[in-house]
Amino acid sequence: MTDLAAVEAAITDAHRSDWAGMLAATARVARDLDLAEECVQEAYASAMKSWVDAGIPDKPAAWLTTAAKRRAIDAIRHDRALRSRLPLLVEPEEVLEEATMQELSHGFAEDPSEAVPDDRLRLIFTCCHPALAQEAQVALTLRLVCGVPAPDIARAFLVSETTMAARITRAKKKISTARIPYRVPRPAELPDRLRAVLAVIHLLFTAGHTAPSGASLVRPELVDRAIHLARMLGQLMPDEVEVRGLLALLLATDARRATRVDVDGRLLRLKDQDRSQWDWAALAEADDITLSCLRAGPPGRYVLQAAIASLYARAPSYEQTDWPQIVTLYDKLLDVWPSPVVAINRVVPLAMVTGPETALAELEKLERDGRLSGYQYLPAIKADLLTRLGRTRQATAAYEQALALAANEAERAFLTEQIAKGCAGDD
Repeated sequence: MTDLAAVEAAITDAHRSDWAGMLAATARVARDLDLAEECVQEAYASAMKSWVDAGIPDKPAAWLTTAAKRRAIDAIRHDRALRSRLPLLVEPEEVLEEATMQELSHGFAEDPSEAVPDDRLRLIFTCCHPALAQEAQVALTLRLVCGVPAPDIARAFLVSETTMAARITRAKKKISTARIPYRVPRPAELPDRLRAVLAVIHLLFTAGHTAPSGASLVRPELVDRAIHLARMLGQLMPDEVEVRGLLALLLATDARRATRVDVDGRLLRLKDQDRSQWDWAALAEADDITLSCLRAGPPGRYVLQAAIASLYARAPSYEQTDWPQIVTLYDKLLDVWPSPVVAINRVVPLAMVTGPETALAELEKLERDGRLSGYQYLPAIKADLLTRLGRTRQATAAYEQALALAANEAERAFLTEQIAKGCAGDD
């Protein structure tokens, strides 16, 4: 007998780190997302009892994946048997695909002719089906394939949790009712799905770089998974400049990971980070990729963001950053991606170029726009600008507004500290 607490810990760890891979591998057998998800959940439930009796396996994820696949195979065989016995009550369906039958007979062997070599990347392309609205594609993929919790996805899209849950449910229902098959897109179909796939990988990275909720600022497993997927996507589509731009952006942004919190887990702003501890090998790779992308032609969204990240990193210090050039790049980024989040990020370098008063006026325009009403970084940036202008009481109120919107404990601790500092000040 194995201690129940140890089994629960192993299952929790497997769920956190391996859910996405299990679902992707099971979906390749099931050819149905709902069935795959159900089978993976059943595998976890089965593990709770089996591991107490027989012990925790050496490779928990492999055990769970095999169990989920077997459940999917049993369900498919049961369904085929039922349909063969009730020919007058159901419409005839195609027999199980040959690729699936090979997996039933040969231990789930990979098909070397697959256009997409990685299970998770393959499932991302599958979920990003043109029949779904792009937001639905991205939300569904983040939830099912990447294991990002629905509340965190809702925060990324600046909508309520209820709204996001409804979008995901509708997307799954459409896949089912429209009988969208689980199959690998043909190579010619990949470019049409690329925009959504890039958005998925970028949002997956974002959810790991600054976790929307939880005790830690960073979720390393999501960051590492996103970088891995970006590299694989680059191998799959080496001529796509935006694919390479995305990888450069992720590398340049993640290079600061070790310095974003201090030894006590306290959040450190960019100007307070020890640049000597940054991952300079990753920054050099990102810089090389970015320069090659910029030479390839007019830059897109991810290439421009990579260029901005590289400029921040190349500066000897925060104060010596090339702020005018960063503002120029943000202006170009707004042309190709007119997002209010881009506009608010532009406010930070603008304040360094024109001063906090002008930047505050730009920020207040975005505030009146209303689209970022639930975005915690708007009041946080506003608070910083107000502090620099000496308007302490208003800055404290803005920090309190940001605190009310924040769910990450490291960010909440930082905002609480700023509020405590402001309470002793006066306008």
